[in-house]
Amino acid sequence: MQSLPRKLCVQLALLPFVFSCSAQPTLEQKIGQMIMVGLPGNTVDTATPFYKDLRAGKAGGITLYERHLTPTHAAENLKNLIAAYQAAAPIPLFVAITQEGGVVNRLKEKYGFPPSPSAQYLGTLDNPDSTKYYADLTARTLSQLGINVNFAPVVDVFMPTNPVLGSRERTYSASTEAITRHAAQVIRSHDHYGVHTALKHFPGHGSSTEDSHLGVTDVSRTWKREELQPYEDLLEQGLVRSIMTAHIVNTRLDTTRLPATLSRTVITGLLRGQLKFDGVVFSDDMHMKAISAEYGLEEAVQLAINAGVDVLLFSGNAGEGVSTAPTDLVRIISELVREGKVPEQRIDESYRRIMRMKGGF
Repeated sequence: MQSLPRKLCVQLALLPFVFSCSAQPTLEQKIGQMIMVGLPGNTVDTATPFYKDLRAGKAGGITLYERHLTPTHAAENLKNLIAAYQAAAPIPLFVAITQEGGVVNRLKEKYGFPPSPSAQYLGTLDNPDSTKYYADLTARTLSQLGINVNFAPVVDVFMPTNPVLGSRERTYSASTEAITRHAAQVIRSHDHYGVHTALKHFPGHGSSTEDSHLGVTDVSRTWKREELQPYEDLLEQGLVRSIMTAHIVNTRLDTTRLPATLSRTVITGLLRGQLKFDGVVFSDDMHMKAISAEYGLEEAVQLAINAGVDVLLFSGNAGEGVSTAPTDLVRIISELVREGKVPEQRIDESYRRIMRMKGGF
């Protein structure tokens, strides 16, 4: 197992309770880096199990939603919230948000944040300067708050009948060339401000006629090979920082009917093998019903990791009575490794990619 990147060690030296850069991390510490969870609220309570889990390194990332904003002084309070959790974590956290613009816009103007139009608006306008202007606004805002990962841009192909993407103005265009052009500018703007981006939803969600938040979504009849083109083009340009999976079934890519998030054929075979991507792969929210209503937690986690997913995202948006504590996730994955159901090599691969990304800016 290789040591931590030198740049990350410098960052770690500034934080309390760090892991030694010369020591080998334990299995549980490596697994902790693979866990990203939604915060339980918009204040920090040091007495909660969640805070203690974070302090113990049992989650390597946190994700933010509108529920984490306060009605007044939203920016100041969010910045302080993020800083408090970063100070508690033994390794710098991924702090993620889904700030696409348009309807998927956590940092709304009503809280005092700058405007953020939809991808469809920018794609229809098709003015590179406008895309750059709004991408710069978004990236600068995220950087100032302490957010270092934006789950954007969406590179799915526009279809007006799509209930969760096209109909909600989340896609730039039906033209893969236009998608690539606008997505490239969004990535460059975020790079400039030190914020990572994640292309989504691999291997293409644009043609779906169902919503994977609500249940199984099958694109086998509607998916086209061109939906991979933006990934290929942006990879060729060296602009892909990370990728988020789709919970879609596509028997043209995997005849077993596993959702892409859980499919080794799609993630390791297609994305890693054919497209040669060796960066971080984030799962879409594992609490979405396309996963949570079809698979048990242990089975879903096992399949996702073996598929090649590096960071498992649990939003905390699953509803009443559903809770996934970091300590429980680390325990489940540790047991899967010890039982031989997940190779430790897979944990090491993900840990290496995560540490490289965390040291990337």
